[in-house]
Amino acid sequence: MHWAKVVGSAVGAAAILGLGIILGHFAIPKAADPPDPQDLDQEILQTVLAQLDASKIRENLRELSKEPHLASSPRDEALVEFILQRWKDQLSGLDSAVTSTYEVLLSFPNQEQPNLVELVDSNETVLHSFQPSEENVTGEQAGPNVVQPYAAYAPPGTPKGLLVYANQGTEEDFKELQARGITLQGTIALTRYGGAGRGAKAENAAKHGVVGVLVYTDPADINDGKSLPSETFPNSWGLPPSGVERGSYYKYFGDPLTPYLPAHPASFRLDPNNTSGFPPIPAQPIGFQDAKELLCNLSGPSAPGSWQGALGCDYKLGPGFSTNGGLPAGSMVKLSVHNRLVLRNSSNVLGIICGAVEPDRYVIYGNHRDSWIHGAVDPSSGTAVLLEITRVLGTLLKKGTWRPRRSIIFASWGAEEFGLIGSTEFTEEFFSKLQERAVAYLNVDISVFANATLRAQGTPPVQSVIFSAAKEIGAPGPSGLSIYDNWIRYSNRSSPVYGLIPSMGTLGAGSDYAPFIHFLGISSMDLAYTYDKSKTSARIYPTYHTAFDTFEYVEKFVDPGFSSHQAVARTAGSVLLRLSDSFFLPLNVSDYSETLRSFLQAAQDHLGTQLQQHNINLGPLVTAVEKFEKAAADLIQHITTLQSSSPDSLQVRTVNDQLMLLERAFLNPRAFPEEQYYSHVLWAPRTSSVATFPGLANACARAEGTSPGSEAWAEVQRQLSVVVMALEGAAATLRPVADL
Repeated sequence: MHWAKVVGSAVGAAAILGLGIILGHFAIPKAADPPDPQDLDQEILQTVLAQLDASKIRENLRELSKEPHLASSPRDEALVEFILQRWKDQLSGLDSAVTSTYEVLLSFPNQEQPNLVELVDSNETVLHSFQPSEENVTGEQAGPNVVQPYAAYAPPGTPKGLLVYANQGTEEDFKELQARGITLQGTIALTRYGGAGRGAKAENAAKHGVVGVLVYTDPADINDGKSLPSETFPNSWGLPPSGVERGSYYKYFGDPLTPYLPAHPASFRLDPNNTSGFPPIPAQPIGFQDAKELLCNLSGPSAPGSWQGALGCDYKLGPGFSTNGGLPAGSMVKLSVHNRLVLRNSSNVLGIICGAVEPDRYVIYGNHRDSWIHGAVDPSSGTAVLLEITRVLGTLLKKGTWRPRRSIIFASWGAEEFGLIGSTEFTEEFFSKLQERAVAYLNVDISVFANATLRAQGTPPVQSVIFSAAKEIGAPGPSGLSIYDNWIRYSNRSSPVYGLIPSMGTLGAGSDYAPFIHFLGISSMDLAYTYDKSKTSARIYPTYHTAFDTFEYVEKFVDPGFSSHQAVARTAGSVLLRLSDSFFLPLNVSDYSETLRSFLQAAQDHLGTQLQQHNINLGPLVTAVEKFEKAAADLIQHITTLQSSSPDSLQVRTVNDQLMLLERAFLNPRAFPEEQYYSHVLWAPRTSSVATFPGLANACARAEGTSPGSEAWAEVQRQLSVVVMALEGAAATLRPVADL
């Protein structure tokens, strides 16, 4: 494995002190400051919403996306300075802005020796070489700063073998091939995006003797079946035939060499040759025009109907090619990967507005800065919104007309595309302080996937604050509906408590909220505008992680007029002010009761009989859920009583701390020893199909078929105890603080 070290600048001392001294500096309001806020000021809120300007968001996006800005590249570093200067502006800046730099392990292709996919005969004579880059259709897909398509962290190597088609590369897909008698040992597997994570495709393949993996995006999964150049960008928002999705194939998140430690130069580092989480075999992404040449010439039996796609031919399984296409018998695919691991400096930019009343309570708003190429949608649509929100709030701050009750930390994260690195290093460095003081984390990565409706993901307590914000902001377009009412038209569910409401998604590990919720237990959310799923089957916007994700793409197809960007800015801005300025934190802990009751019901319905057969009783879990429901309801009633009286500051602070700390009660760092950073017992990865507590569901799935009294069933009992303990701890957090 190639190894290089690039020496960069040291960590800025200002950043290390930033969250302590700087935030404490404004604990005593200055004479020029407005009076201490007692509650959310509706007039200020409406002023902020009115001043968020779509044209300025457009200007931000044009600047941010005009050049490729891969993590640690010169343009990425230039954007660090650009954002830093915006947040230090005399007229619209924040109280302070600092950088925090980490020395992290990144993976890049070799510019002098590009990765290649070739067809070779039995003598290794090259029959055909596929293009290593995307077609330059608008003049922006070529140049020295456009990184060629590659699988970050895939190891170097030059495997060759007969080609097999393995659908989405899941474990079940490879087992299906084996069941059909398809030889996998020594083959190259062609897989399509979806179904399993990028790195998981290579991991699953290697278990079955496959020596290399190709990954492509099928037009059936991204373009609603359209594949002709005339049907794709720049003629529509569809992915062009040469488009290739880049991405990280690393299994975990954070810097690979310094898990649980901030990646400072002096930090202990693992040996990169013995670090877990990297793909075990070479992998390379390709475009669907190249995949078509491979897949439509395969031999062997036809693939199952659910494995077929939109390349205009019958997908075969292989192994090897049909001689009907003119290829010699025994023709193979040769994969040449020359990726390198490199230590690079990557920076976060932190902008701080210090709270007037509770400077030691932090509301954090984050977006990552780095992109694979121009990144107009991902992530610059979110960065453009972030900069507009800070401009409006900074202007009010500098005029002396507003200061939040609690401190606000704005973050531009570095190296997210390589595995949420900047945000994870931040949570590692400030672990204790954030666990003690962080109220909530608001993430806006891609702000606009498309322009139909709001999409929100988050933990249950943030549902109410998002709904409240969305109800008071008009949706883009002529409907006259609020964002909330428009949202409910596209995505809704029936709640036993509230009736018909918009559907909120849960948080996995797809963006920078992951370390905040899974590692620190901070109530978190992610906001974006997205498309009408009834009109497209695209799994994400089509040019995702390609060189076609440009300003022109956004302006022409994604959000002409930038009204959806403005809608996200208004929604995020409203949520931010409600969290920072409200007297009582707008976190409804009772909304967790519905989730827990749903999880309990699923466990009883789908696991109950199986558990009874092994003398495992769900009774303690039932009791724990009931205890939580009562404690949550009692606390909400207590808050209602306080709101109707004149509570003193200590009473308010006590209740707010209970609301803030609830999410931490669900953490158990020993619950999932096989996982890195996942400590939240409700939102850890669930591999089982049963929608219940993930540790319990996964343990039951693994124990199925094993003998009574086995270690697997002992683990089921342990996971049940872990959940019960967490729920009882959460209930205790919500009960009156004097009640021990």
